[in-house]
Amino acid sequence: MADLSVPDQATAPRRPRLGLILAACAMLGVTFFAGVRYQEFSKPTGAEAANRPLYYACPMHPGYRSELPGDAPCCGMRLEPVFAGGMGAATAAHSDHLQIDSSRRQLAGIRVEPVSRRGVRHTLRTTGRVAPDENRIFRINAATEMWIRGLYPPTTGSRVAKNQPLCGFYTTNFLSAGQSFLYLLNATDALAKAGQNNSAQNASNDLQLRQAIELLQNIGVSDAQIEQIRQSRTLPNLVEVRSPVAGYILSRKVTLGQWLGSGSELYEIADLSHVWIYADLHESEARAFQPGHAVRVWSPTLKMALSAAVSDAPPAFDATTRLSRVRLELNNPDRALWPGMFVDVELPLEAPEGLAVPYDAVVFSGKQKTVYVEHGNGFFEPRAVETGVSAGDYIQVTSGLSEGERIAVSASFLLDSESRLRRASAAPAQKPAPPAKTGRDPICGMDVDPAAPGGLWSDYDGARYYFCSKSCKASFDKEPARYAPKKSAPAKPAQNAAMPEAERRG
Repeated sequence: MADLSVPDQATAPRRPRLGLILAACAMLGVTFFAGVRYQEFSKPTGAEAANRPLYYACPMHPGYRSELPGDAPCCGMRLEPVFAGGMGAATAAHSDHLQIDSSRRQLAGIRVEPVSRRGVRHTLRTTGRVAPDENRIFRINAATEMWIRGLYPPTTGSRVAKNQPLCGFYTTNFLSAGQSFLYLLNATDALAKAGQNNSAQNASNDLQLRQAIELLQNIGVSDAQIEQIRQSRTLPNLVEVRSPVAGYILSRKVTLGQWLGSGSELYEIADLSHVWIYADLHESEARAFQPGHAVRVWSPTLKMALSAAVSDAPPAFDATTRLSRVRLELNNPDRALWPGMFVDVELPLEAPEGLAVPYDAVVFSGKQKTVYVEHGNGFFEPRAVETGVSAGDYIQVTSGLSEGERIAVSASFLLDSESRLRRASAAPAQKPAPPAKTGRDPICGMDVDPAAPGGLWSDYDGARYYFCSKSCKASFDKEPARYAPKKSAPAKPAQNAAMPEAERRG
């Protein structure tokens, strides 16, 4: 029998709504799977991902980063792409290379030249001080006891001529010796006029005269004054001290009215026709001065150039200044150079032929010396080198480069600065050292200052322990678990005292 019942009015209109919902869900599913397939097909390959920059950074302020290219708001410079290798170009094989485009190279004034071989000629320059030749220094001493009765103008620092009087003195022996000399002179003249002299008599007179002259010389009478007495046949009141040589008075130690004993020093005089020059050099530079080498000496005061020679005496090393003193010998016929004057010393040297680069191409940073080698496409490689002799605008390179390689010869310091900035921005942050757990030695219990320089410490189980001696540290390193403080176990939750004993046991 057919069902003639009327359908429910509440459920009848819901059937078309359910169909619409199912249709909408089907469309969403199709859209989702289509998007997934599109992403898979549009995913970049490995080469494309490597060539895609991670971000853009300012070359002057590497800390500023941007997802889009453009200009830096801090300084207005063009942002540079940074790739996975941390460089300005996509190359992972040479992570230390630096890329500079042509526009920036031109703006910075970077020039590139090939490395070549050349002989380096240079001049070693230093300052020298004039000193008297020790072989030409004359010291005048008192030959007998004397009383200074007269002083003449020459003093310390004065130029004197040979036989120029310096001072006059009185001595008791001078009168007797002088009278004996005059008597012998007069007797010899009388015998000659009478014609009574013969060979035997002449020999006897000459012997006596020679003895009288030696007696005068022994009390300090100069040969010039003895000849003056012979010519004048008169005896002066004072004995004159005269300069034995034309030179320079280094010191005068007499005053008017002074009484001096035998052997006292009166004057020190230097002959300046030949002088020494002392040049202070570093030990490595002093080795270049070989005995007999010709050295050019220039006096800035006199505007005069002279030629000197290296002495046979080896350089004297001064442990206080850590310098070597080289002695030069120089003829000074006009006596233009005086002791104590300063002169410029120039020694021409020639190094053997080798690789040489412009001096500005080398960046000196402490013990390291770096040049930047070009590899094409704007890439520069920082390379450590060893250098030798420098002369003028060039410096020799003993290792690190090959002939024909192209290097940056100008603005190298700009390349070095940018290389350091990029390395600093790409360097990972250093992990800080674990903090000190205690400042007490776990072996002997002695207090230890963790900040003391050269301290002893060991890390164990995430903590740092300090020690007072090497023996305590060795004991700890051998059995660290024995001396390290035990970690406290977590406390168990307290049981409810009101709980029945049967439930606590169960």
